[in-house]
Amino acid sequence: MNAVREETSGPLIAEFEGTLPFSLDPFQREAIEKLDRGRGGVLVSAPTSSGKTIVAEYAIFRALREGAKVLYTTPLKALSNQKYHDFVRAYGESLVGLVTGENTIHDDAPVVVMTTEILRNLIYEDPGRLDLVRYVVLDEVHYIDDFPRGSVWEEIVIQAPLTIKLVGLSATIGNYREIADWMAENRGGMETVFHDVRPVELKMWLAINNRF
Repeated sequence: MNAVREETSGPLIAEFEGTLPFSLDPFQREAIEKLDRGRGGVLVSAPTSSGKTIVAEYAIFRALREGAKVLYTTPLKALSNQKYHDFVRAYGESLVGLVTGENTIHDDAPVVVMTTEILRNLIYEDPGRLDLVRYVVLDEVHYIDDFPRGSVWEEIVIQAPLTIKLVGLSATIGNYREIADWMAENRGGMETVFHDVRPVELKMWLAINNRF
């Protein structure tokens, strides 16, 4: 297995924050610190648009600095395509790849977006391609509770090399502690961050006879 160099966490977090047009929220900083500290990775549950993706962006920042790779997985081809274009805008075409059932673009890039099933298949069929992978991001990780697709997420948690840290992201994990405990049993430890403050107030409206 090829080795990658690893740098000290604190200065890297400060350097990463310096690349952002804003300061890290307390929960974002906590999640990043726990990702660095946790042996198996971190599970982050936070509302939509709260900024939890910044944890994945830190993983990408750190991996690129250390000559490692990141695989960013999503449950849907459309979402994978969206994240691919987002990352191309952020990091450039040469650093980002895409693998879905329909498209393969620059799949040897240091940052590759793929559907979750593609990663599961890769673990079984070509595990050598994971040698330089430092982080796997499981976006929408609440799919692990889905039937029948949840088994794909379970297989990744169980079968992915323990040298890889997992970054689980979800806005809707009702039993996130139970999932984190199960992941910890299989990964040798898993940190959790639960954040329930919405960046935009959620308002409910009742329509009666087409009038609010």
